[in-house]
Amino acid sequence: METINKHYFSDMGVMLGRSMRHILRSMDTIITVTITPIAMMLLFVYVLGGAIQTGMDNYVNYLLPGILLMAISSGIAYTSYRLFMDMQRGIFERFHSMPIARSAALWGHVLTSLVSNAISVVVIILVALLMGFRSSAGILSWLAVAGILALFTLALTWIAVIAGLSATSVDGAGAFAYPLIFLPFISSAFVPTETMPSVVRAFAENQPVTSIVNAIRALLAGQLVGSDVWVALAWCVGIMLVAYFFAMRVYKKRM
Repeated sequence: METINKHYFSDMGVMLGRSMRHILRSMDTIITVTITPIAMMLLFVYVLGGAIQTGMDNYVNYLLPGILLMAISSGIAYTSYRLFMDMQRGIFERFHSMPIARSAALWGHVLTSLVSNAISVVVIILVALLMGFRSSAGILSWLAVAGILALFTLALTWIAVIAGLSATSVDGAGAFAYPLIFLPFISSAFVPTETMPSVVRAFAENQPVTSIVNAIRALLAGQLVGSDVWVALAWCVGIMLVAYFFAMRVYKKRM
């Protein structure tokens, strides 16, 4: 156990490298994750944007935070899929027969999700810049945005871990992501919540995506964030801790 603890981070690094090689050998994964949000951004900005009143001169500035969350929600489905395939092929049993930390293989998938989704986010932001996105945010604000997106990614990734470990089929491993992908539609991501019917508005204003979107939008615009950033952090950290707890319970049970 002492040897395993001593080399825990090196074991995790090896597992991360293994998972990242799978990503780099199949770049269609990242392309697939980014193409749909980019298509949505093009559709809303150039087709529907003129009819949507948001109070901002540039609709892409209003839209971008929600698009980023959609991309992350889509990307974590691949984490669940890769984890499910490793379980089906007995990869984890092979790793556990070696003198490595037992959770290192699991963390390799989680960190790969963080890195691959970060790549997708960067690509989408670059496309948004070509479409006219501009930000007056300073370095600290951009770091805050990166931190919120990273926490959001980790929160959803641990949910993906639960699905990947519990699923009985490939379709089941990725199906959980569909409600997460469409959750931004019932939020302030595309239109102000004030325009929604009362029941829908009540749900939209009290679900995590709205507070996260509002916090990121204010940070990118260089505005005062207010309580939205704390609510967003509370949602991300809370979901992450609960999902991590149940994911580790499922992992120990399966192993």
